Amino acid sequence: MTTPIKEQIEAKLREARIARDERARNVIGMLKSKVMVELKSGSGATETDELWLDNIRSYAKQLRKALPEYEKAGERGIPLLEEAKFEIEFCEQFLPRKLDEAATEAIVRAAAATHGISGPKMIGKLLGLVLKDHKDELDGDLLRQVAQRVLAG
Repeated sequence: MTTPIKEQIEAKLREARIARDERARNVIGMLKSKVMVELKSGSGATETDELWLDNIRSYAKQLRKALPEYEKAGERGIPLLEEAKFEIEFCEQFLPRKLDEAATEAIVRAAAATHGISGPKMIGKLLGLVLKDHKDELDGDLLRQVAQRVLAG
């Protein structure tokens, strides 16, 4: 059985305190804060691995969306860009690994063949069918690229 994510986070926090790693402590603080907000929101959420994963995934996605803005800022954006990349990498250690391009393509080709999907106009249907069964395993951007390539060929 795997260690609950909360325990993994707490262990990383202890390591960060011992190592005086301010960056790691800041990320952990942000993640804990997001989970606490969710727990106190009155939505009836309970502290589970899924809640932690949702918040970690959401925070990493938010950081990825900010990367292009930091890149556009030039010299001024470099410290922000480096910090965001560090935080994304930190978050990814807790998230399940996504399948690579070859595995993604195999799934897309199998779904297209099984359901008789061909042509670029049917990409939405193909994506929907694939995501229905493999949502947590696949990177959405990579899936779209592979599906476009498969349907174009």
